[in-house]
Amino acid sequence: MSSRLLTREELAIDPVDASRLLLGSYLEADGVRVRIVEVEAYRGGDDPASHCYRGKTPRNEVMFGPAGFLYVYFVYGMHFCANVVSLVDGVPGAVLLRAGEVVSGEDVAFSRRPAARSAAELGKGPARLCKVLGLDRSSNGLDLTSASSPVRLYAGEAVSEVRSGPRVGVAVAMDVPWRFWIDSPAVSTYKRGGKRRPSA
Repeated sequence: MSSRLLTREELAIDPVDASRLLLGSYLEADGVRVRIVEVEAYRGGDDPASHCYRGKTPRNEVMFGPAGFLYVYFVYGMHFCANVVSLVDGVPGAVLLRAGEVVSGEDVAFSRRPAARSAAELGKGPARLCKVLGLDRSSNGLDLTSASSPVRLYAGEAVSEVRSGPRVGVAVAMDVPWRFWIDSPAVSTYKRGGKRRPSA
């Protein structure tokens, strides 16, 4: 597994490009490391499904950069979702981390998700992924590019095939194909959007 942290400069790109970069990368937090296998891209003012579509608020200000920080939000009154901020300082954009394979710390991950029936289910979906990594509101704004950060993002190996399709659960821009994934049993099940939107 890689020990090289991704840099702020590498992540300061369009969220669609950052999505492809993040597939196969590793996120490590609180005793668990996962390999990212599914993501979704969200821009700002030109993306009506984005939290930043109507401008900066106390909730979404981390999305306005700089790149390389963690944006964590609470959804449906019960779940946390985590995003990697991309683009440059002042321009909003982020990549929602939808699913990951646990590659180390599996015992810790199962202790946080005892209902999981298999290792593949541990991080299958954005809320489950946050749960196994121990991410919550206190993780919002952490620097993923710093070796001293409690949550760190490491470069991954090149992936051979990236698939894409519509984003999951968004209420608008439902057919924009900005969900990206690689072959893995941990990839979540596609659900077309409706009234609710677990998006960044």
